[in-house]
Amino acid sequence: MIEDAGYDVIEAADADEAIGLLETRPDIRAVFSDIEMPGGSMDGLKLIHAVRKRWPPVILILASGRVSPLVADMPSETVFLRKPYVEDDLLKALPIAA
Repeated sequence: MIEDAGYDVIEAADADEAIGLLETRPDIRAVFSDIEMPGGSMDGLKLIHAVRKRWPPVILILASGRVSPLVADMPSETVFLRKPYVEDDLLKALPIAA
């Protein structure tokens, strides 16, 4: 869906790999994560908190079909999408494709 909209997508197997990618790829402008992530040292909610703290300008999108976090539990300006989400809602949350 995101690639079809013209974005370059980099996938990470878990939160630790995502952090590693952010450390080496200053061109990453958005992070889209599910709350429930396999493996690694943190779930998606902890990941987006870590991203907000270290890379404040990065757009944060969090999704889940089972868990609905409180707004107060997410970093500021996080977009939460309940699964199944609508493509339009996801694309509205992303920066304009270059």
